[in-house]
Amino acid sequence: MIKLLIAAGTMASGATGAAAEVKSVSPTHFEVESKVTVPVAPAEAYRMLGRIGEWWSKDHTYSSDAANLSFDLRAGGCFCEKVPDGGTIEHLRVVYARPGQALRAQGGLGPLQAEAVTGTLSWTLKAVGAGTEITQNYIVAGHARMGLDKLARPVDGVMTAQLAGLEQRLRRK
Repeated sequence: MIKLLIAAGTMASGATGAAAEVKSVSPTHFEVESKVTVPVAPAEAYRMLGRIGEWWSKDHTYSSDAANLSFDLRAGGCFCEKVPDGGTIEHLRVVYARPGQALRAQGGLGPLQAEAVTGTLSWTLKAVGAGTEITQNYIVAGHARMGLDKLARPVDGVMTAQLAGLEQRLRRK
């Protein structure tokens, strides 16, 4: 699965208009950040975060179907997935929810879930003109057998692609 993430991240990294950056990296941590501006109010952008099955790529799910995703936007809420055999997967757990302002959740996405790491994914929403600037930041630290320095760029590509999916969905409104 880690090889799949690396391949997907490499393909996705050049496929979006989002401004993306690997902010820091070492064998035991990385921080990646992407930004987009969308033509909707912060409250509307925030609500769409909770409709994750409408914008998260099916290619980055365990079930191969984004319709199986859910995201409960409240402290303790789950970014979860149902899988066909009746199982469930917790991708992230919400630790900070401020409608129209910010959402923060913790967990290891994809193959990071099988490593001894902690990840914090944050979305910050800022009104700009008639729209919203969305900043997505993912910080991961801990021990990954492959080394987190080797995963930073692929994860950046995958995360930037997810933010681009959110941007595209909000532009279709």
